[in-house]
Amino acid sequence: MMKPTIYFYIPRKLFPQKLPENPHENWAGFGIGIYAWTLQTYLRLKADGFSCELVDYLPQSGIVIVHRNSLYIHKGIKPGKNLLLICLKAELNFYPYAQIHVVQNPQEITPINNYNYYIPHWTQPGLITRNIERGNQFKNIVFFGHKNNLAPELLSLNWTNELNKLDLNWRPIINQNHSTNYQKIDNRWNDYSQADAVVAIRSFGKQNKYINKPATKLYNAWLAGVPAILGYESAYRTEGKPNFNYLEVTSLKELLDSLKKLKSDINLRQTLVNNGQLQVEKINPAQTTKKWRYFLTEIAIPAFDDWCSKSSLVQNMILETRYLSWAIERGKSKIMSVASNLKL
Repeated sequence: MMKPTIYFYIPRKLFPQKLPENPHENWAGFGIGIYAWTLQTYLRLKADGFSCELVDYLPQSGIVIVHRNSLYIHKGIKPGKNLLLICLKAELNFYPYAQIHVVQNPQEITPINNYNYYIPHWTQPGLITRNIERGNQFKNIVFFGHKNNLAPELLSLNWTNELNKLDLNWRPIINQNHSTNYQKIDNRWNDYSQADAVVAIRSFGKQNKYINKPATKLYNAWLAGVPAILGYESAYRTEGKPNFNYLEVTSLKELLDSLKKLKSDINLRQTLVNNGQLQVEKINPAQTTKKWRYFLTEIAIPAFDDWCSKSSLVQNMILETRYLSWAIERGKSKIMSVASNLKL
């Protein structure tokens, strides 16, 4: 059987007017999930000599890789006889008619969701490491990300004042763009040259493990050579080790105490950075590219062949069964959410 064509699909309505020249470019669009996943993966595979195509139309056959946000443009795409649909789920809902989902957190691989495959998210393109000339300085505390990924307490004037009391500067680069608009993104997320520590906490406490979020902020801190203070999240705990290659906090008090500790203890800072450097080989783009090549050749292509070998009747039964399972799980989640709110 001939190998299927592998497509990376971005709908015409969302297709960038100008593409980045290469995957290493600090292009503002990489700050958006659709392009960070779809376009960057295509560019990295293409640069590695892997045969694939980038298209702005939905192919009728072959293997089609599409971001979940791109599917909102369509009304209920169902894969046909010769089409394998791979959904880049990111942090969004599962797409019931996708035969395979690529997820960015290994916690989303469960017996119920056995059509999922975990591949780590890409690290920041064009990342600039901490300037070695900063030496033992500990002054600038940074956060690079979207506003909705930062705890409300860290958006307050009180937080800035607390840092000032410690003679520390709060230097966040926060974007508030829509998930499909990159025109006004501040693309300085790549520049760690003046950073002395990263703080990235979505919420305090241990209630939410964020099983749909990636460990990207930890990866980037490791690559940048900057110690990180992070929240209690499943991705960070899976990929890293608290108090070994990053610090974990669950309250504002713990965060301030950790900053005091880092400021006064040069050895602790260097130990965290050194231990993070041990992970760099595992999470760099070359390794992630290898994971993508393996997934497409050893998982996706055999899945495509298996799908095409089935009758249309069986294919439809599979899709409807998956839709039913998805609807049941979604219903359970809503009930649990309502019950949780009632307890509050």
